[in-house]
Amino acid sequence: MLVHLSVHNYAIVEHLDLELQAGMTVISGETGAGKSIMLDALGLALGDRADSSVVRQGADKADILASFDLADIADARAWLAERDLDSDGPCILRRVITAEGRSRGYINGSPCPLGDLKALGELLIDIHSQHEHQSLLKPDTHRRLLDEFAGAQELARQVQLAAQRWKQTRQTLERLSNASDEQRARHQLLSYQLEELENLGLGENELEQLEQEHRNLANAGQLLGACQQVMELCSESDAGNVLSALTASLHRLTAFQAQSGALGEAVNLLASAQIQVEEAIGELNRFIDHFDADPQRQQALEERLDAIYSLARKHRVQPAELPALQQRLLGELEGLNADDEAVERLGEELEAYARHYREKAAELSGIRQMAAGRLAAAVEDEIQRLGMPGGRFSAALKPAAQDENPPQGLEMIEFLVSANPGQPLRPLAKVASGGELSRISLAIQVITAQTSRTPTLVFDEVDVGIGGPTAEIVGQLLRRLGERGQVLTVTHLPQVAAQGHNHLFVHKARGTDETRTAVKTLEGDARVEEIARMLGGVDLTEQSLAHARQMVATAQA
Repeated sequence: MLVHLSVHNYAIVEHLDLELQAGMTVISGETGAGKSIMLDALGLALGDRADSSVVRQGADKADILASFDLADIADARAWLAERDLDSDGPCILRRVITAEGRSRGYINGSPCPLGDLKALGELLIDIHSQHEHQSLLKPDTHRRLLDEFAGAQELARQVQLAAQRWKQTRQTLERLSNASDEQRARHQLLSYQLEELENLGLGENELEQLEQEHRNLANAGQLLGACQQVMELCSESDAGNVLSALTASLHRLTAFQAQSGALGEAVNLLASAQIQVEEAIGELNRFIDHFDADPQRQQALEERLDAIYSLARKHRVQPAELPALQQRLLGELEGLNADDEAVERLGEELEAYARHYREKAAELSGIRQMAAGRLAAAVEDEIQRLGMPGGRFSAALKPAAQDENPPQGLEMIEFLVSANPGQPLRPLAKVASGGELSRISLAIQVITAQTSRTPTLVFDEVDVGIGGPTAEIVGQLLRRLGERGQVLTVTHLPQVAAQGHNHLFVHKARGTDETRTAVKTLEGDARVEEIARMLGGVDLTEQSLAHARQMVATAQA
């Protein structure tokens, strides 16, 4: 439960420290004194949005700190443990808002995003305000309240997630399926192009070899003539050739005994040249012996090269790039085949998600059906106690819109009411007056709060529009809730205030230069005097004090 609230420089609050107790705590005070400011500040500690306007005039920042005892809140302890935010002692939520509009949140001293404050806050406190009177006119609120009453929030979340997964998978499947005609045409083209490239079968380095051989055959006569001339110059000319000249040179130099230094180097080089010329002659002989100037071979080479060049022109690439093109087209074709497989796989997943959704949604529908009757009976009993004798209430389940697998489940929930005996049940928004709506809203909030796992319940002026004997019953309802947990209620009704286990009085402390909000705990005579003031009249009389004393005594009894 909430054990401590500290507020610094928030709105007209300069400094406020509150120690809070279990049971029903009443918060009262004059209009404009700042009763709801405390709860607004608490909302900021729980992750509500804020801007720089909440910072007290003249201060550089607002600082709000809320401490909670988590001994009986296992869900919150588990939430903290999962994120390594747990600590010994109370759980401390803190919010700092600067005058420049920057905001920071902390959980047990560790910085955290506002989303974490909000998520943890939902496990700690459930806030009900008079604004819920209007939200009660919306069917979405009806569904949420029924699911909370049934304890089916987690199942409802699972249904919503199942619907989202199904919808996302269907959209992906439709996108792939819509592209299937274009993909089929592309698949056919790629298959044809790859067949051409595979039939061509261009080997590694084949193009270079073909072009070289073709050049040789095209210039066969000139090439053989050149080879013969070189052979003549190197070894066959009787008038003198390279090889004979080298041999004669070596004979002349080796005739001398001393061949060291430069002379020896010259001899070595001439000997090496002789060997190389002999090897070159051998290679030319082998080339001439194996050279076949076959016209048919030349024609075959030209046809092969023409096929390669034509296919390269068709694909607008260089002939040497054809093997890379073949690999690229093959990769694209495999990708299209993978898309076909993905369509088949997504179809199976879509059906599985649909089955999962139907199972969860059917389970949720059964729980809602059973809970709707219990909720209707409980609310009907309370609204009759709250001054609507003969009033009737129903939580009607109607088939959802025609959307396939709707995220909210298979049905819509609508609250129907009959405020007076003999009148038919009609939608709440069409029949309830302002006062009736306040009482119906309060009855629903009280009933759903009884099933809440949240130990701290806050009611901010939910009793607006209620008075007389009904107000006393409202107080009894809230006190009953306080006996099973912690209830904080801001009220202007003495009948409600008298029912509290604890009483906080909010007032304005006026200084010479400024006004600030202050809070004090009322007990004994001070509390009786505040309830007497709430009963009416500036001056407290013996009669009003006696009435207030009797109200407090009756509540405690």
